[in-house]
Amino acid sequence: MNFDEAGVISALVRIFGVTHRGVEIGIGDDAAVVSTTDRTVITTDMAVEGTHFRTEWSGAFDIGRKVAAANLADVYAMGGSPRYLVAAITLTGQESMQWIEDLAEGIAREAASCGAYVVGGDLAKGPCVVISITAIGNIENPITRAGAQVGDSIYISSLPGWSAAGLFIIEKDLEDDLALHAVSEYSAPSVDYASAIEFSNKRANSMCDVSDALIIQANQLANASGVALKFDQKLIAEHPEFATLKEIADSQDVDVWQWIFAGGEDHIFLATGVDLNGFKVGTVVAGQGVSGVEMKKAPDTWRHFQ
Repeated sequence: MNFDEAGVISALVRIFGVTHRGVEIGIGDDAAVVSTTDRTVITTDMAVEGTHFRTEWSGAFDIGRKVAAANLADVYAMGGSPRYLVAAITLTGQESMQWIEDLAEGIAREAASCGAYVVGGDLAKGPCVVISITAIGNIENPITRAGAQVGDSIYISSLPGWSAAGLFIIEKDLEDDLALHAVSEYSAPSVDYASAIEFSNKRANSMCDVSDALIIQANQLANASGVALKFDQKLIAEHPEFATLKEIADSQDVDVWQWIFAGGEDHIFLATGVDLNGFKVGTVVAGQGVSGVEMKKAPDTWRHFQ
């Protein structure tokens, strides 16, 4: 083993230790004590080595950022503001202290970008690395998937598909200047948290984080709201990043719409409402399900259990 538990805990206390006024008791006791508002939003996400990330593809810092971002995005997608994270990590014992510290630094960096703090967690040994993070936030008026109304416009915070493109490039071991952004978005997505805040401030009628695939999350939102989401591919093609993503897809004989509609782990925000900030991509209409998501073949979306 390349480390001992006491050494890891000492490093985590140094990295995660905070003096924020909301943290009454932080790392070092049996549990943390923090202050929250009357309404609290709570979410959790788990990342398993070999399923959600591979250490040969991504550095520990990026892995930490990626897992933290998944939780933070879910809080923002509800219209909340993240405040605290609790991280439980399983290690194999073969990691170096530097790798562990880089992982913690990545989690702390992503949390800090949102004004959130890591206040505790757990450490265990297992057959592979598993990272489970729980996020706690403040919320006043939750925005759910069930609020979309006929006549709403559909908005996205940024163009999905980059993470799927990055995974494709890594698997094919391609080297291309255009691909660098895609690879970085797979390793650690750049989540536009500010757009989620703007969607909330503008009172979006519905909103969700797109982590699995746009077509999956759009269907969930449509079904929860009892409406239909009608996407317009011409509008999506006007996005400033579309031409670059399509150039990469065309160079590999890939349908770019497969990446956009069926790719995952972009953590963009999908919202419906009237005159929202964001990029308009369609309309909410009467009916059920999702339309306007044509691809050259059936969507190959992410599924935990094949």
